[in-house]
Formats: sequence, C-alpha cells, structure tokens
Amino acid sequence: TGVFADPHIAVFGKKFYIYPTTDGSNGWNSISFSVWSSNDLQYWAREGEALNVARDLSWANTKAWAPAIALKNGKYYFYFSADGNIGVAVGDQPAGPFKDAIGKPLVAKGAVPGQVIDPMVFIDDDGSAYLYFGQGNCNAVKLNDDMVSFDFATIKTFKPIAYNEAPFMFKRNGRYYLMWSENDTRDPRYCVSYATADSPLGPFTKAEGGPVLKAKGVVKAAGHHSVLQIPGKDEWYIAYHRFKIPGGNGYNRETCISPMRFDADGKILPINVFEKVKPVKIKGSILKL
Repeated sequence: TGVFADPHIAVFGKKFYIYPTTDGSNGWNSISFSVWSSNDLQYWAREGEALNVARDLSWANTKAWAPAIALKNGKYYFYFSADGNIGVAVGDQPAGPFKDAIGKPLVAKGAVPGQVIDPMVFIDDDGSAYLYFGQGNCNAVKLNDDMVSFDFATIKTFKPIAYNEAPFMFKRNGRYYLMWSENDTRDPRYCVSYATADSPLGPFTKAEGGPVLKAKGVVKAAGHHSVLQIPGKDEWYIAYHRFKIPGGNGYNRETCISPMRFDADGKILPINVFEKVKPVKIKGSILKL
C-alpha cells in the first residue's frame, strides 16, 4: 500500500513487474525503490526493496526517482535517477536485490543540458540497447554490450514539441514509438504524447491529434508512463501515474494501468483512463536475452 509514481512495467517469465518511484514526500526526497509483481495485472504484491540509494550508493543518498529495468546477457539491469544523476545497478533476479554496477553515475548531473533524470532502456530486435533520458531535453545513446557504458560523443539530444520528461521507447510492426510526458508533474494537465520513426534514434515525427493520455474528470495529471506488450500477442497496456484519488497532488500520486490500442495505421488511440484491466495470463515463457 502507499503512493507510487513513475511506474516502469515489465514481464519476465510468467510474471508482471512494476518498478515505481516511492511517492508521498514533499520535494520527492524518497530514498528507496520497491518491486511489485503480479500474475494477472490485477492483483499486485510487494516483492521487496530493489535498491536503497542512501545505503547502497557512495555517490547519492536521496531523490530516488523513475526506475527502469532491462534484461540482457542473463542479467537484470536496473536504471534509476538519484540526486540528479542516472545510475545503473545489476542483479540476477527481476526483483533484485540490485547492486551498484559501476560505483559512480552512468550519466552525471550536468553532463547534458537539462536535468539528468528519467532513464529508460530499449532493446531492439538485434539485441542493441539504447538509453533514453532527460528532463527539458530528450537524450538518446546506444549502450555498449555491457549495458553500463557508452560513447559520450554519440549522445543525440533532441526536443520534440512540448517535451518535458519521461521518455519511453517501444517498437511495433517495425515502427519505433517515442513517448514522453508534457507539462510539470504537479500540473493537473500533465499528459503523454508520442512521435514515430524508422530508427530508434530518429528522426521522429510527432503524432497529430494531441496527447493520447491526459486528464479526464476526477483523473488529473495522468503521465510518466511505460508500455507493456503481452508476449506473443499484439496486446498492449500502459502503466502511468495520476494524482491520488482523493486528495492527491504532484507529491501524492498513484499507479494505474489501462489498455492501449492502435488503429489500422498504427496510430495510438486515445487511452481510456476509466477502463479497468481484465485478468491477463502469460502462456509459455518470454525469451530471456
């Protein structure tokens, strides 16, 4: 129980996982990341603590935000924001525990324009991994095969129209979708838009029609999302946060999941924030990279 934001949703084996920011403190001064799991997307249980930045890091001790997870080479790589830097930890299981992989930030505060926060790693069909991050600007770079290093000179920085933070990349039918959040997370108008490309590094064309995830009725500040594909199916879900109902604000947010659908041309349809998720079971097992 509690308030959690910035959810990163994933599936490993026959389980779903969510890695969120621990919310509920003014100034977003959380220090600990939790892992939650589910067998059906409806009922969730806390697996435990993934990482405590005050205890487990030598280079940061607060502002533990916006985690992400990626599986490669049989290891689980846990990316996160800590005190305005981006770090990476590694573990043998999707629920951790995770250990600081390099003993320093993967991307240090001030390394690029804007805030160095909100990491997300996308692994393409050929096994290449790409890191996306940044508030104010969107930065993207291809990671080395070790998942914990890259060539700084190859960082590509761009700013889609109205981009603020929380980039997320996925691929469907050969098309790359870059999604992000617009406005400030404390603004009830916080929302999600997207662009598409033929390459994970662009160039990107912003979709017409405005945000696909936005406030409606009692739902305010719907954003900072992640996307899940059910293995082996063209079935998609979006996890995101909103102001807690009732009495929420930019420091008291709760995680939600909604179905995400596409039209015949691959355009993301407006997301219904009031639609409940039906139970989902995984048949077979997802390939381990």
